Amino acid sequence: MPRTDATDRELDKVVIRRLRPDDLESVVAIDAKLIGRRRDEYFHLKLKMALNETGIEVSLAAELDGLFVGFLIARVFYGEFGVAEPTAVLEVIGVNPDFGGSGAGHALLAQLSSNLLGLGVRKVSTEVSWDDQKMMSFLHHEGFFPATRLCLDLDCEEFRRREEIGA
Repeated sequence: MPRTDATDRELDKVVIRRLRPDDLESVVAIDAKLIGRRRDEYFHLKLKMALNETGIEVSLAAELDGLFVGFLIARVFYGEFGVAEPTAVLEVIGVNPDFGGSGAGHALLAQLSSNLLGLGVRKVSTEVSWDDQKMMSFLHHEGFFPATRLCLDLDCEEFRRREEIGA
């Protein structure tokens, strides 16, 4: 796995553990710092779904000196979107900006990779906003690359409008 800017000593200080229900406020707070608004309900639902997948530890927390500094939420799918083999989807990853460069993001992905390989899952997919250069740079640095699939969107309002006018 590609190296981050963090030294081996810094990485040794990062503790990765399973995400717990009582992490909700910390997750929301870090995400709000990153995107500029709170998404309490979104993460309440994401954590509830992630934590109900008992035995599959793919939603993780990062601690540094006992402080919650980062998280990731992922899910495992067995044959989605026409793909026959199991795959994981990284739904969200966040590290408190005050701890950027600490290696927490790298440590989260390293543990996720290890857990997934133990489940026989070899691929992780994610999506990133085209204009989020910082996240794209991080993911590229960690070894992510453009998918061979094309992600498509349908504007339902436009679809209905076109259907009504017979286009």
